[in-house]
Amino acid sequence: MKPTCRKQQRTMCAQYCISLADVEKAHVNIRDFIHLTPVLTSSILNQGTGRNLFFKCELFQKTGSFKFRGALNAIRGLIRTTSEGKKPKAVVTHSSGNHGQALTYAAKLEGIPAYIVVPQTAPKCKKLAIQAYGASIAYSEQSDESREKVTKRIIEETEGIMVHPNQEPAVIAGQGTIVLEVLNQVPLVDAVVVPVGGGGMVAGIAITVKALRPSVKVYAAEPLNADDCYQSKMKGELTPNPYPPETIADGVKSSIGFNTWPIIRDLVDDVFTVTEDEIKHATQLVWERMKLLIEPTAGVGVAAVLSQRFQTVSPEVKNICIVLSGGNVDLTSLTWVKQAETPAPHPSVSV
Repeated sequence: MKPTCRKQQRTMCAQYCISLADVEKAHVNIRDFIHLTPVLTSSILNQGTGRNLFFKCELFQKTGSFKFRGALNAIRGLIRTTSEGKKPKAVVTHSSGNHGQALTYAAKLEGIPAYIVVPQTAPKCKKLAIQAYGASIAYSEQSDESREKVTKRIIEETEGIMVHPNQEPAVIAGQGTIVLEVLNQVPLVDAVVVPVGGGGMVAGIAITVKALRPSVKVYAAEPLNADDCYQSKMKGELTPNPYPPETIADGVKSSIGFNTWPIIRDLVDDVFTVTEDEIKHATQLVWERMKLLIEPTAGVGVAAVLSQRFQTVSPEVKNICIVLSGGNVDLTSLTWVKQAETPAPHPSVSV
């Protein structure tokens, strides 16, 4: 590395909460425990967009989403940083579902109790999964104030350590390992499209991409009903959602924060917003055409690439990787599942 490059990298390290070195370290920490998720393609979706689309299938990651990467890196980091590798008494977080599942499973691997604060409105399937992995659940209202109040109480009661779902540097670094894999799996990639809620994944990816392949574009995608990232970029200052957003993409209801905002501000090339109908259409399209059971949050990135505004992106951005963030679908929210009844035994079959 040239001296000027070293100077630039030192400046970047000081400016943001993580650096490329943190992501590379996270990769070493977790690579023996995570799945190397596949990258799949769809000729039909390529035709519909006029570009080459590559889908990074984090729905096949352990616990059903990319969140396991950051959670495991954080847990293993907590053990290393305590005296003599002593385990914390407990770990605590708030989560709409995926981070809660991931942190619980990561903590379980190390024998650490997990306490998850979950909004009452979280999908039932995610709440049940968190409990199935062995966590203790405490419920909060959907507001930030309620969530933080309940979380603070649980931390005091358990003497646990908070692992923030998207602002914890170790979590952000863990999510950045996604694109280390993508750069090997899709060497000619021109852009990466990432759904954004709190911004942990897009921040980790942006730090990594811009350090290794600065020419690769990083695009964030979010629901129009939860467009704090877009508003922040437009105004040039952190602009959280003024009230709890209503969107089918439950995994991106949270706002970007103080650690992820500077990275997004400087390193994310653009933010695309999509409507609820666009999210539903994109999600169903992936279900039907690719036979992948993604959750609506994962459909946000697909919807962005299918959107009319994305057509204004330069034709030179030809090879696009979309991160399918997770597959924890609340099947009971589907009408045909709700109405289905247990079929009666066939008359000719003895039971």
